Amino acid sequence: MIAWFGTGLLGAGFVRALRRRGEDVRVWNRTPQKARSLQADGAQVAADPADAACGAKRIHLTLSDDDAVDDVLERARAGFACDVAIVDHTTTSASGAAERVARWDARGIPFLHAPVFMGPQNALESSGTMLASGARDRFDALRPALEPMTGQLLYLGAQPNRAAAFKLMGNLFLTFVTAGLTDVLALAKALGLAPHEAVSLFDFFNPGAVIPARAARLIGGDFDHPSWELTMARKDVRLMLDEAQRAGSDLVALPAIAAKMDELIERGYGASDWTVMAKDALPA
Repeated sequence: MIAWFGTGLLGAGFVRALRRRGEDVRVWNRTPQKARSLQADGAQVAADPADAACGAKRIHLTLSDDDAVDDVLERARAGFACDVAIVDHTTTSASGAAERVARWDARGIPFLHAPVFMGPQNALESSGTMLASGARDRFDALRPALEPMTGQLLYLGAQPNRAAAFKLMGNLFLTFVTAGLTDVLALAKALGLAPHEAVSLFDFFNPGAVIPARAARLIGGDFDHPSWELTMARKDVRLMLDEAQRAGSDLVALPAIAAKMDELIERGYGASDWTVMAKDALPA
């Protein structure tokens, strides 16, 4: 028996995939209707977390945040079997993940944090990427159960909160991509271009292709041999902001970027390569 806590869009996809593979699954959700919707797929619905955990060999979680994970696990603890293992797929803080691993280790219950880069359809289709970190023997013991749940299972090392760190960094980048595209659409509107015209830019311009080289340049820290001076990059940012302001379009990310550029120029980095924006993010 597998217990699953949190049957929103992602959790429901995982549960349905488990049921398709013939696994017995007992579910619980704060909103009971979301759990009951999985009865048609053969999942058992529990009235409370302790009932859901009763007799389960594994407990999986897809909840909202650190507080929700801690609260639900404490409520479920009374039902834990002596040989249960906990696998948390929730996106949580890195510090919270480390504290939970230590807490449950002290209680003799193995806890593995395994956040995912997966949407509900990925969960249903067992595609996408699952991250994991922590004790190697713990990961190896759970690997046979986790591999069928995802397209790619990555072990990131023994540090228990390493998977949480990489998940947060990935979500950070996705946030910037969405904010950047929002600003592209806002600037396009200011320039009189329709949204579909704006995104046609990416038919011939692929910024994703430059990420590895740009990242290498950033972490290399060589800002003294510019290919594009910070002052010139700031000039282009000024043009974008001016166009948006004239049309009354609000930009999401660019004003913060402009402010960082201005700060660095004031500090004397105007003639440096514009990747000097990463200077304060690198080790001293």
